[in-house]
Amino acid sequence: MLLTCRNHLGILCENLRPSHLYKSQLASLSSEKLNNTRHSKLEVIFFNRGAKVGSEALMELTQTMAPFNNMTVVTQGPLAINSRTRSPKEQMIQALWVTELEPGTIYIEHCNWLDFHRYQLLRPIYINLVRDPVERMISWYYYVRSGYRNAIHHRRFPNATIMSEKWFKKSYNDCVRSGDPECQYVPGSIKESVGNYKRQTLFFCGHNRECLPFDSQRAIQLAKLHVERDYAVVGTWEETNITLTVLEAYIPRFFKGVRNIFECRLHDELFEIVLRTT
Repeated sequence: MLLTCRNHLGILCENLRPSHLYKSQLASLSSEKLNNTRHSKLEVIFFNRGAKVGSEALMELTQTMAPFNNMTVVTQGPLAINSRTRSPKEQMIQALWVTELEPGTIYIEHCNWLDFHRYQLLRPIYINLVRDPVERMISWYYYVRSGYRNAIHHRRFPNATIMSEKWFKKSYNDCVRSGDPECQYVPGSIKESVGNYKRQTLFFCGHNRECLPFDSQRAIQLAKLHVERDYAVVGTWEETNITLTVLEAYIPRFFKGVRNIFECRLHDELFEIVLRTT
């Protein structure tokens, strides 16, 4: 920013504090300019949900809202593969499939950002969630040790090795302090000993190899570029009310009344808990 000011405007900026520049930029922004929904050419939402960010809660909420807002929720794409990083051919298949969805569809799946412009296709409405990276990793650590997850995993893969009791009982703190490879987060690493979705930026960066290194500045910058240019809303379940408010304001076709529906669901769930404990 300082170089641009000096080289292109002929103004010396050494005494201009960065905070003044940021305030100037913020002053020029408006909710209308920030809302990328207007750039979308499809009445379809592409929710490439991140792992352990609260996306399942939002997915269930959209399923509850579906009959009220005349929309369809689709949670399985055209590719039956586990890898989030996909070949150009696989990306094209997925992108074409998204553009052929009926208007009013929300497509939700664990996958990376997809470049529709690359294939000269109409762009959907991008949304996603993020979470504090440390809390996210702790959540993933205990999730893979949960009985619910392991029951599903072994139903799908009956010949998979069952981990030891010691593995299930090991705390996250002990995992980190002992130097266990499962809990090591090495900058620049590409392949970890245990799959753990640690690269939150990968969901926003995409499918290129430069997106793979963990904690890569290049990957982070690409992810930020895609968020600022393409995503209508990137919220956080840690600030649920704010996220739902923005979704309702920016994408009313799909999220009209979302806060009321969320509060009703929350009330019903609390009421059921009270009934079970009295």
